[in-house]
Amino acid sequence: MTIQVETLEKLQRRITLTLPMAAITGEVETRLKKLSRTVRADGFRPGKVPMSVVAQRYGYSVQYEVMNDKVGEAFASAAAEAKLRVAGMPKITQKDQAGEGQMAFDATFEVYPEVKLGDFGTLSVERVSTEVTEAAIDKTVDILRKQRRTFSQRPAAEGASESDRVTIDFEGKIDGEPFAGGKADAFQFIVGEGQMLPQFDQGVRGMKAGESKTFPVAFPADYQGKDVAGKEADFMVTMKKIESQHLPEVNEAFVKSLGIKDATVDALRADVKKNLEREVKFRVLARNKSAVMDALLAGAQLDVPQALVEGETERMVEAARADLKQRGVKDADKAPIPADLFTAQAERRVRLGLVVAELVRVANLQAKPEQLQAHIEEMSQSYEKPAEVMRWYLSDRQRMAEVEAIVIESNVTAHVLAHAQVTDKVLPFDELMTA
Repeated sequence: MTIQVETLEKLQRRITLTLPMAAITGEVETRLKKLSRTVRADGFRPGKVPMSVVAQRYGYSVQYEVMNDKVGEAFASAAAEAKLRVAGMPKITQKDQAGEGQMAFDATFEVYPEVKLGDFGTLSVERVSTEVTEAAIDKTVDILRKQRRTFSQRPAAEGASESDRVTIDFEGKIDGEPFAGGKADAFQFIVGEGQMLPQFDQGVRGMKAGESKTFPVAFPADYQGKDVAGKEADFMVTMKKIESQHLPEVNEAFVKSLGIKDATVDALRADVKKNLEREVKFRVLARNKSAVMDALLAGAQLDVPQALVEGETERMVEAARADLKQRGVKDADKAPIPADLFTAQAERRVRLGLVVAELVRVANLQAKPEQLQAHIEEMSQSYEKPAEVMRWYLSDRQRMAEVEAIVIESNVTAHVLAHAQVTDKVLPFDELMTA
């Protein structure tokens, strides 16, 4: 076998492979003979089917398999001999001209790029931090109270007000015409909790049970329902029922209902603080990691193999179809999802993956066993039975690979923050949690 390697443009390469016909025909004959031992045909006993019949029936498919195998082996051998790091699958085309008794093929493919990381000392990164305040604990306790609130019907003479749960019938019309999703019966929502558009929420305030009222509501230009976005509708609303809410007191009985062993208010607040600090830690890490990755991409120089981008795009399309299937969409696996919707994101993922891999290699930032163990232990603490969660992770190679990726990203984040120009910013708790 002779090897010729050509550089086309950027990362594209071409290898010309030359194979002896005898090697292909010999392997085809060997596979057909092996196949003839088990093949069945009318009028012949098993294992006694003539080779001419076997060749007529299976010759083309066997030859196709052999050609694929031999060309694949030849390409792998040639790439290894030329010390090429191949990115993606090669495109193989047969050449018309070859030496006597030989077949020639062109393999066109891409190679992995050289990655230049740049000077970390010139990278600018904003590092955020957040403190779990007493106000944050108070707010979380209030959420726990709302999860256990009860409701009682108001007297008919009282109008709906802040925090009441109302049950209404409504129908909206735009220019006198009904629109999709604009009508509902026995619809419930809590006044003042942001479940409805502000004008609608304000419109039902003061209404009494049995009362009907019509009022305008302007849909924002960026409203999720595109058919009504930026338009104004008139809503006819009938108040069916008004219920006032009752929040449980924060006392020992309330704490006990949450399953906290030490049924004291102090124990509740300590437990809430511990959980919030864990959540804040992960969110801050994610925020800082994102800032580091943006900085890494801005400072790195590399060409991106399109074969890898195409492969990542295909995976993202399949993931989108899987998501639609999980949501119950009919024929989701055949959904016409345009690949170009994901191209930019796929290219970023590939580019970032190459940059991170190079930094991990040169700075020796691989995940250490004790780091993996510590990360799993920390994640498992938010569950009722941490030991079972740890066993669940440790027993599966795929799950451990995901943990390893997270730890490596954390190592990369810490490394860059230790060498870049870092600006520290204290982020308010509410801003971090709603981001």
